Amino acid sequence: MSIRTMIVDDEPLAVERLQMLCAREPRIALVGTASDGEAALRLIEALKPDLVMLDIAMPLLDGIGVARAVGRMGIRPAVIFVTAFEGFAVEAFDLAAIDYMLKPVAHDRLTRAIDRVETALRNRAPETTPAPAEPQPDWAEEFWVPHRSELIRIATDQIDRIEAERDYMRLHVGTHSYLLHQTISSLEERLDPQQFVRLHRSHIVRRDHIARLRHDGSGVWFAALTDGNEIRIGRTFLANARAMTGR
Repeated sequence: MSIRTMIVDDEPLAVERLQMLCAREPRIALVGTASDGEAALRLIEALKPDLVMLDIAMPLLDGIGVARAVGRMGIRPAVIFVTAFEGFAVEAFDLAAIDYMLKPVAHDRLTRAIDRVETALRNRAPETTPAPAEPQPDWAEEFWVPHRSELIRIATDQIDRIEAERDYMRLHVGTHSYLLHQTISSLEERLDPQQFVRLHRSHIVRRDHIARLRHDGSGVWFAALTDGNEIRIGRTFLANARAMTGR
């Protein structure tokens, strides 16, 4: 397999030596180099390599910081640290590094490291494309209703309940009510079901306007509202009321 590889090191001679070693390894396809941590992050995001050969001691952002930042980006190339320092090995492997090579790197040592990378890449779970998000319905936030010689704006969250009257809907808002020319089914489709519940073929009620549910002992249920009114729950819509209570 061809392993798309980036080299990150601030020492030009170290980069050149690694390039020469990589040229002798047929599984490596070198795609880019960077001389500091910030440039490395930009290139990693753009090129999405399979492997990053990463020095630790660099100005501004060191190799450990680059590895942490790459993890937060959600990009998961294999990482091999290539450094002159032994003291960062534990921290490097805490970051799930595949290998930790000390400079100067010999060809056989690089070969063993690439063997490990190849195994890790073959065992890596395939990336899945997330399913596109379902479009969210545009629930109605307001209604404009005729009242005498004007149109009145009524915010949806001000409506306590809706009552069907033939081809009109009566919107109850506190002590006032307004008629809207619309069917109850089309109106129900425009209302957020997290905010409103249909309890009868003629009634839709705002959920937080319901104080309690009761039954009369013969299987008939009623919704007692916070304004003192009571609505009979239709048998067809009894499941809506039960779902609202979590039962």
